[in-house]
Amino acid sequence: MGFLAQPKIPVINMVDLKQNTTFGVSACDEVRHALEEYGCFLVDCNGITEGFSSEVLDALQNLFDLPIETKVKNISDKAYHGYVGQIPFLPLLESMGIENATSVHGVNSFTTTMWPSGNDNFCNMIHSYARFVSEIEETVRKMVFRSFGVEKYHQSYNDSVTYLLRVMKYRPPSANETKLGSISHTDKSFISILTQNQVKGLEVKTKDNKWIPVEYPPCSFLVMAGDAFKAWSNDRVHSPYHRVVMEGGEYRYSIGVFTYHKGIVTVPEELVDNDHLRKFKSFDHFGYLDFYDKDSLFEQEFSHIKSYCGV
Repeated sequence: MGFLAQPKIPVINMVDLKQNTTFGVSACDEVRHALEEYGCFLVDCNGITEGFSSEVLDALQNLFDLPIETKVKNISDKAYHGYVGQIPFLPLLESMGIENATSVHGVNSFTTTMWPSGNDNFCNMIHSYARFVSEIEETVRKMVFRSFGVEKYHQSYNDSVTYLLRVMKYRPPSANETKLGSISHTDKSFISILTQNQVKGLEVKTKDNKWIPVEYPPCSFLVMAGDAFKAWSNDRVHSPYHRVVMEGGEYRYSIGVFTYHKGIVTVPEELVDNDHLRKFKSFDHFGYLDFYDKDSLFEQEFSHIKSYCGV
């Protein structure tokens, strides 16, 4: 009897996204198909050097080495936008958020909170990283809009986008401690783009409920659809469950850039027809985040977006 090959997350090779946004129909359809079937794909991107990526990840160690009294000053009026850590059922995780990460002001505001005397190197590096990744995100989003035939809505959507950059540290588990770095969850963003240091741990659940590890090629990013993208696409795009499982004795550092929409997200009329009846009402994106934060079922694998704005 032969063994069934384990499914693998698609890897899509793209030319330098900073310079080429005129992708053809087949490339747009490939991206859309990956997001429909897996909810994610790895983008092999030659627009960033491996050195830059590792430099950014190395800078996180100094950030997380700051005293806890400093780190908890990372606060926000938006759920999951500030410091997260010291959680009894998730003891391995510590995380911080940088709002408006594509603006110098946003990154500088965070940096001066952490280092009152300033840290220009950290500020410049994180800002450059956020700008680069936001260009990947915008291109991916535009390709999917084009593939769905609704590119005319892209600019107005683009005008209301804001980027949250989250930095995450997972310590190795001690004996008799949970190996879960993060619980199984879907992202509440429109799109999330993730990368990590050399320590593995991220797993994504396929539509047929198989957990598959994310194997990052060099200079690559995981592009993942969030619940807001699932709702906007009238349930065509898949928002996958994912988790972090820690093995071994090394620390795992990860960076995620998450897209949010300042205002109301509406399903394009073109994506509603007899074969695809309307499944979601228009919704407030940050309102959904607050709803999830207060949901007693937040730890369960449950369609929170359908609960919030499903028809």
